[in-house]
Amino acid sequence: MARLRLFAQAREAAGTGATTLEGVNVGEVLDAAVARFGPRFCAVLATSAIWLNGDPARRDTPVADTDEVAVLPPVSGG
Repeated sequence: MARLRLFAQAREAAGTGATTLEGVNVGEVLDAAVARFGPRFCAVLATSAIWLNGDPARRDTPVADTDEVAVLPPVSGG
């Protein structure tokens, strides 16, 4: 199971900063997160950057049990 790290609005929508989820690729891990955390999390995910082990990732990027998928929502501020 891959570790899912959530930041900013993604963490708020999920109610946690980290969890583990099953999936053979990034897309399956994210789909499992949407199933677990619901529509509010899904809305945040739609505008977020996804990283795997510190590098940008696509939905079809393979995931191993030791990998970390990070959801990084856009940051605003001044």
